[in-house]
Amino acid sequence: MIAILACLSAALAIGAGAFGAHGVADAKAADWLRTGGLYQLVHAVAAIALTGVARGAAALLLAGAAIFALSLYIMALGGPRWLGAVTPVGGTLMIAGWLWAAWTFGQR
Repeated sequence: MIAILACLSAALAIGAGAFGAHGVADAKAADWLRTGGLYQLVHAVAAIALTGVARGAAALLLAGAAIFALSLYIMALGGPRWLGAVTPVGGTLMIAGWLWAAWTFGQR
């Protein structure tokens, strides 16, 4: 299931990045879409790579990337700016996922 979600996350990231590059005129919105897409794509690929080794860390990376990227996407599409306060929660979860992955590899 993690690999399926990671693939869907990567597809969404590509769509967001493409929309940011070609579908919005506002520079700030384009930047949010680009940043969200980049982080979401990198963490989707990382989650796929970790699926067989550190499933918990992979799930945490996906959850963090979803919160991080989706808060940026919603703001880029005109949503409330207070969502910018939610974005760091996703970043914190991604950091925790990487630390969990490091710990898992250290135990091997």
